[in-house]
Amino acid sequence: MYQQYFNFSELPFSISPDPHFMYMSERHQEGLAHLLYGINRGGGFVALTGEVGTGKTTLCHCLLQQLPDNVDIALILNPKLTALELLATICDELGIRHNSMPITAKNLIDAINHYLLTAYANGRRTVLLIDEAQNLSMTVLEQIRLLTNLETSKAKLLQIILVGQPELNKMLARQDLRQLNQRITARYHLLPLSLEETRAYIQHRLRVCKGNYRLFNPAAIRKVYQYSSGVPRLINILCDRALLGAYATNAGVITPAIIRRAAAEVMGSARFKLRWYGATALVLCFAAAMGFELWRPALSLIKPAKLAATQQTALPPPVTAKVAEPSLNQHLENAGLTLAGALAEALQVWRETAPADSALDCNAVAALGLSCLSGKASWQELLSIDRPAILAFSGPAEQKRYALLTGVDHYHAEIRVKNDTRRFPLAELLTNWDGNYLLLWRPPRPGVTEIAPPQQSDAVLWLRERLEKINGKPAGDMASHVFDESLKAELIAFQRRQHLTPDGIAGARTLIHLDNQSGASASPHLAITTR
Repeated sequence: MYQQYFNFSELPFSISPDPHFMYMSERHQEGLAHLLYGINRGGGFVALTGEVGTGKTTLCHCLLQQLPDNVDIALILNPKLTALELLATICDELGIRHNSMPITAKNLIDAINHYLLTAYANGRRTVLLIDEAQNLSMTVLEQIRLLTNLETSKAKLLQIILVGQPELNKMLARQDLRQLNQRITARYHLLPLSLEETRAYIQHRLRVCKGNYRLFNPAAIRKVYQYSSGVPRLINILCDRALLGAYATNAGVITPAIIRRAAAEVMGSARFKLRWYGATALVLCFAAAMGFELWRPALSLIKPAKLAATQQTALPPPVTAKVAEPSLNQHLENAGLTLAGALAEALQVWRETAPADSALDCNAVAALGLSCLSGKASWQELLSIDRPAILAFSGPAEQKRYALLTGVDHYHAEIRVKNDTRRFPLAELLTNWDGNYLLLWRPPRPGVTEIAPPQQSDAVLWLRERLEKINGKPAGDMASHVFDESLKAELIAFQRRQHLTPDGIAGARTLIHLDNQSGASASPHLAITTR
């Protein structure tokens, strides 16, 4: 209904776990890093827990996309199995033929062990991922623990990932499961999104569907966070209903009043909240079913084809050839990735010509009317600045390497080198990036990189007019050039809304965010793609 009204390319807040809309918050990035660490380390268990709707399935989708090429995975989506059924399902997932033998635990374990040994000899590793693991019985958990005893003298043959709700942690803490709990080599509990992440999540999904990412005003986003507590699935339900309400009333911006009405319609008053929770459970069951169907195609791209029916044992099939993505680690071995080279790329993006008669540094950049901003930030903080940024990496022998980030999508980062844009897996970039960055920006007035009290200048007047425009206030005929306390209070309020340090000083990051509020049409931005 509202898709055409808001000019969306598709509905932005569907509750289906669509990897097309995947948003990797800082918490999701940490969770993914724990999973990848556990897999790369090999052996034992990895545990990922989180409340319903916090994005565990989303994180597992991302993991499936980032698995190394030499990893085979067995995926268990229905954990309500007997120990014998579990072993048979693992055989089915790995393509181990077992129908010709008596179905006993010993025969199935022997077949699995033979498969694992053959895979290990061929340089492959095997991962067992169990979703909704809080539903596993004690007997099945014990059988899973025993599977980790399959090993050589040097290595465990099977890596096991348990994904579940917080009840899983309570199960693992039981005295009779202490042996399993002690074998967990990496664990992570996925929390709901913070207020800042909720804002970034909503804006990300609006960007993906080609919509206006400022469609929800800041107060409305705070209301969404208040009602949803940062749970992504509840955010989707609320935002979807709010957009429908805005369409019905011909509203152009989502306000707190629209969010309140949406919450009343989908959640009801306090006495109806139990009914809401029941409805939510049905929605989650539906989403889980949809997730099952979506995981299968993703999985088929990663693990090898099943063994032919005529094969009796678990010889791993040949890996289907696929286009290999470039390795960032190999790319960072290039000694030519200097800061000066990255600055030259950045100037080209800004459509400026690097000076030929002097060294290219921030002083040379200043002569072109641009300024440098450097520091250390989280990935989401960097994306919120929305400018091409030079990222610092540690190369061989701890030598620094620099590359210009020009765009991102759900799984990749776009890096520009020698006028050529290359794409690398996002998880690989986040693993190598040390958090340091340098970016170029254009000050509102030549040479003005900070506006602070008690300045009296045209820059102060610019700041006052910009804040008045953002806040929807009419411009005064006798606007003051003096940075007074009222202006400072307005600036602090703006900084808090943008999750900046509320110090009442318009430094580089604050000035960039002020510019972004008006569209920053004279500045290049990060390309947000949906490939």
